[in-house]
Amino acid sequence: MAANGDTMDRYGTDVEDGSIYVGIPDGRLEVGDVEDVLATIGGPSWTITYSEEAKQRHPDLDTSDEGLTVDVVDIVNAMTHSERFVETLAAQPAEPASEDDISPRLGLFVGKLLENLESGVS
Repeated sequence: MAANGDTMDRYGTDVEDGSIYVGIPDGRLEVGDVEDVLATIGGPSWTITYSEEAKQRHPDLDTSDEGLTVDVVDIVNAMTHSERFVETLAAQPAEPASEDDISPRLGLFVGKLLENLESGVS
């Protein structure tokens, strides 16, 4: 085990029949509806940008992908997750608190997706 409690195992993500699934040790976990993710982040595509503050704070940051527009579903399909993240995701409720919300599980996943999108394409 690594010092932070994660093992080296990584679990993939895939979209099937409009739903997002994350691999787990004994199969896969349904995360939520891809349309809810797209509505939450603002659409099916994302244009990579870097703030001036980020560029100044990290002068060695590779920003060569700035301006590139990516397909969000392609990024979702390429995501992998640590065992710790998968366990945390599985522990979150799969149902929203109200009809206007997304589930805590999907919210956690969207947060990770946004983190990936905001850090650019590697």
